[in-house]
Amino acid sequence: MNELKDQVCSSWFAPVGSASDYPLLSKWVIYGEIASCNGSCPGSSDEISPIYSLWATFIGLYIANYVVERSTGWALTHPLSVKEYEKMKKKQMKPDFLDMVPWYSGTSADLFKTVFDLIVSVTVFVGRFDMRMMQAAMSKVDDDHHKGDILYDHFNEKDDFWFDFMADTGDGGNSSYAVARLLAQPHLRMVKDDSVVRLKRGDLLIIGGDLAYPNPSTFTYERRLFIPFEYALQPPPWYKAEQIAVNKPEVPDGAELKNYKGPQCFVIPGNHDWFDGLQTFMRYICHRSWLGGWLMPQKKSYFALELPKRWWVFGLDLALHGDIDVYQFKFFCQLINEKVQEDDSVIIITHEPNWLTDWYWNDVTGKNISHLICDYLKGRCKLRMAGDLHHYMRHSHTHTPGNSEGPIHVHHLLVNGCGGAFLHPTHVFSKFQKLYGVNYECKSAYPSFEDSSRIALGNILKFRKKNWQFDFIGGIIYFILVFSVFPQCKLNHILQEDTFSGHVKNFLATVWNEFIYILEHSYVSLAGAIVLLVAAYSFVPSKLSRKKRAMVGILHVSAHLASALILMLLLEIGVETCIRHNLLATSGYHTLYQWYRSVESEHFPDPTGLRARIEQWTFGLYPACIKYLMSAFDVPEVMAVSRSNICKNGLESLSRGGAVIYYGSVFLYFWVFSTPVVSMVFGSYLYICINWLGLHFDEAFSSLRIANYKSFTRFHLRANGDLEVYTLAVDKVPKDWKLDPDWDGETKNPQQLSHLRKHPSKWRAATSNQDPIHTVKIVDHFIIETTQNNSNSNTQKNDIDTVLQTDDSDRTVQ
Repeated sequence: MNELKDQVCSSWFAPVGSASDYPLLSKWVIYGEIASCNGSCPGSSDEISPIYSLWATFIGLYIANYVVERSTGWALTHPLSVKEYEKMKKKQMKPDFLDMVPWYSGTSADLFKTVFDLIVSVTVFVGRFDMRMMQAAMSKVDDDHHKGDILYDHFNEKDDFWFDFMADTGDGGNSSYAVARLLAQPHLRMVKDDSVVRLKRGDLLIIGGDLAYPNPSTFTYERRLFIPFEYALQPPPWYKAEQIAVNKPEVPDGAELKNYKGPQCFVIPGNHDWFDGLQTFMRYICHRSWLGGWLMPQKKSYFALELPKRWWVFGLDLALHGDIDVYQFKFFCQLINEKVQEDDSVIIITHEPNWLTDWYWNDVTGKNISHLICDYLKGRCKLRMAGDLHHYMRHSHTHTPGNSEGPIHVHHLLVNGCGGAFLHPTHVFSKFQKLYGVNYECKSAYPSFEDSSRIALGNILKFRKKNWQFDFIGGIIYFILVFSVFPQCKLNHILQEDTFSGHVKNFLATVWNEFIYILEHSYVSLAGAIVLLVAAYSFVPSKLSRKKRAMVGILHVSAHLASALILMLLLEIGVETCIRHNLLATSGYHTLYQWYRSVESEHFPDPTGLRARIEQWTFGLYPACIKYLMSAFDVPEVMAVSRSNICKNGLESLSRGGAVIYYGSVFLYFWVFSTPVVSMVFGSYLYICINWLGLHFDEAFSSLRIANYKSFTRFHLRANGDLEVYTLAVDKVPKDWKLDPDWDGETKNPQQLSHLRKHPSKWRAATSNQDPIHTVKIVDHFIIETTQNNSNSNTQKNDIDTVLQTDDSDRTVQ
């Protein structure tokens, strides 16, 4: 055993060679030989010095200690240093908001799940199973005892009543929290016409659908919806989110709902909430009691609210049909006939603004809603509101002299989907002007038509920055398009041309010839081009005719195919140039390994033959692994050598493995070169379509993932019954937050509800002058007069429209 130990130590643990093979300092450190000895000192040996042994011992102990810490969990309980603790504390003092959804990500599992859920929902729930039918069956809406599940009249006795409307939240955490923070403040103070306006927090918050993106799930509802609202206005300390609310409304202290003084929230579902058949919406909205500090009495997905001063709010659930079902229609018809008086005023809220979408798509949807408005309300619908489009637009009825119009069924049309999702354009809908045979005029748009058109320009340069995951698919598609034309062996006519114009002419001629080759002889590239053409045709909005869709699709694919061919030829010219200048393909596949061996033999001698012994003991794997690993990292050389062999002997000369190696090495470089181009081409296509053709309003702005331009609408019911409407907006959403010292320093009563606090929101903007409370402004203000007694319901009321100018003085908040 002692002999075996000595052999192991001398062969494996001792330094390679002897003391004479190392410099003086190394001799002393490793062998203990003093520096004054020149040559071989008397009594010197090749024994390892204590210094070297001590160093090896410390290294071994460090490795053992590291392994033990990580394997036993001891490191988790080890005290942190002061620097690490401060760093961790600073990180904890910021909210962990999710970024906006990357809609063009080719690697997002959430997006694939969204597509799957949408397919299932359209296949199963549309026309086959409808959660609204089950709600109607369980509620027995014909029974007055159960109408309290849908009809709420506890607001009708309030004197000074405020309520808010927002929609399309739950995308980016920063934008959603910015809106929630504004909604949670007890008052908002700002300047209007050189005077300070003080707007009270709404007693009621109505959310117009699409609560979380991209699909309804436990994760998205918790992280994208509930967390921002809970930061803005905390739920009661006794509230447990995991518990189901079985006896709604669960009012604190067991009081009646009409006596509760805190803010309340009602929600209608949007199309994204219906992707799972409304299951998550029912679990989180109808079976929970609190959204942050807002009490949720709601039990069903649609509702009717009786407000003070003879005002009503109808919250309709359109599902994925774009219309209300027969049971919902029956309930609201009975409500109108039994409770809504002739001089009452009604606000109808839906998720989708079908007056704009029907005009855009040249379609007719929401026939049941139109029947309800025109034949039952008969002019009592003073306002229709919706979200779904992530911008703000208001259209009001205008009377054109000399133009005979029908009865005015709706006086104002309002879209506000700026609750937290990405921005949508406004300029695409600038020409809308008629509904139910009545003319409407756009009184306000946020952002303005000019700003909206300018923002669309960002697709050209910012598409890749915002959607870098798109590169994974885009690079693969480009490689498939030109797969069949690699390699290009005959390039003399391009490289040997004397003039620049000749180079360009021959280059473009070669690109055209390769395009013809793909059409006539290619299989893989032609199949890829056909599949891409079908996808591009399907991607064009169906509002165009088939002929125009085909033209747009062909032009789109042609741009991608031309770009791919140009990149392919540039790569081939680059490789050919390097070969001609002896920079590549000089000594086979293993040039890098041969260089390594020459440097190794020159600077790292092996007098004991250790490398030969390792090669023998590993059965030749030691040099072989290094050899082929270096070839794998020497991609240009492998590509150039394979290309030279193909050009000399034909593609058939390569083995199957050689062909895989060649095309794999080409793909690595071509993918890197093509990804910026594919993003620029696709972004340019979106820009041209949105600004020149009015197409892809959703696709062209979801790509930009703009978190700015957020707003909500605040209503005030005056003592005389008039409804005053303010739309408040924030141009720029903060990206960095910190703990609000006012919130942290305020005295906290464990049993106090958060809406009673002066500073209810936990986080504020890191830069004070960028906080939404200080940057909020009024972008629209108008008044809807109440219906007078014994008045003709079809007579237009003199609505006061005061659209504020967006100069700098209006943006200042006192």
